[in-house]
Amino acid sequence: MQQFFVEQAETYDEACRKVWEKYGDRANIVLRKTVILRGGLFGLFPKEGVEVSGPIPPAYVKTMNSFATVNGSATIGSMEYSPSDYPRKAPARESTAKTPSYKEPLDFEEEKKKVLAAAGRSDPAIQQVLKEVLGIKERMEAQALPSAQDEHPTLKQLEEVLVLNDFSASYRAMILGRAKKEFSIDALNDYDAVQDKALEWIGESITIYKEEKFHRLPRIIILVGPTGVGKTTTIAKLAANYGIDNNGKRIKQVALITIDTFRIGAKQQLEAYGKILEFPCYAVEDHDELKKTIALHSDGTDLILIDTIGKSPRDMVKLGEMKQLLNACGSSAEIHLAISAGTKSSDIKEILQQFEPFNYHSVVITKLDETIRSGNVIGILSEKQKSVSYITNGQKVPADIRRASVIQLLANLEGFRVNRTKLEQKFPYNDNDQMRQWR
Repeated sequence: MQQFFVEQAETYDEACRKVWEKYGDRANIVLRKTVILRGGLFGLFPKEGVEVSGPIPPAYVKTMNSFATVNGSATIGSMEYSPSDYPRKAPARESTAKTPSYKEPLDFEEEKKKVLAAAGRSDPAIQQVLKEVLGIKERMEAQALPSAQDEHPTLKQLEEVLVLNDFSASYRAMILGRAKKEFSIDALNDYDAVQDKALEWIGESITIYKEEKFHRLPRIIILVGPTGVGKTTTIAKLAANYGIDNNGKRIKQVALITIDTFRIGAKQQLEAYGKILEFPCYAVEDHDELKKTIALHSDGTDLILIDTIGKSPRDMVKLGEMKQLLNACGSSAEIHLAISAGTKSSDIKEILQQFEPFNYHSVVITKLDETIRSGNVIGILSEKQKSVSYITNGQKVPADIRRASVIQLLANLEGFRVNRTKLEQKFPYNDNDQMRQWR
């Protein structure tokens, strides 16, 4: 019956040396896996090591079997032996030229060919056993059995927090994969350090829209998005923050335009905001009317804010018609897509895709106050490489809107210990802006 060896060591090279010293240079290593080695006083200090295994060369099996008939106390495979009864060790190597090269294992197919070729020179029964061993290895690799690091309690706890915040499966895999790569098993024992670093990685995945310095006036900002995400209220907040300072003094000339003449009360709502802010407000229905209204404010107006029809992202015909109408604004107009923070991840993906023909510059996250989880938005925008320009967290005009910042989104996550001082050093923002950050 075929005998197999199993050797453990701290490194792969050391394990190979043990095998070749005991069984000669022709011993083939078939399986390799990561194991936890017990070390130190009473085995209380485990560490990561390597375990290798494979068939014992036939010549050594025969020799060891002959020893086993006389002595024999321990067991290798299915045959008993005593450590003192090893056959003669491989002769000491006098030069590095004779030293076997301790290479990393070949890829599976190459390794399989090599082992079967060696087995072909021996008994057919041995070849059959090796085929079965290699088949087991192939199935194990296909199943991707978890390592000790994968099973670490810190990684499980971190994944639970990511799930709590509605991060997508692919985003969670990215964060956990990075943690496994950058933290040793011992370092993973410090959960606070791991979660602090994970929070930084989440922050690094957030892209903040950089407002271009515009020289051509008027600046035109268009807000598009599905029905019910708060576009009209957001337009009013932007108008108040850009056009009026904290003392109520007008600092810019702003004009409001709505092309939403279908929804009941949409026109009246924006006109009411315009009246309160003392900014002109217009309702237009077609391309030519919009173009004329913009031309009317080509001189003396700093900013034109345009509210749009809240169409379902599945209504491609209506979205196409709206895009044709907005072409009247010219290529220099900034288009921002409004998405509610409470939207499901799958719906966010669909909204981003369906509004892609508008070539929107960035995303406005609305209604952040209506959800305790924002991982869905952070994760999907990161995967789609979309930036965030503004965030709203309530209905009050002009108070509940801010320029987007990494800190705001990180502070809204559940289950994380947020070290604001450290995060603000890594992700600085302009706290003197009129749209001050929430504290």
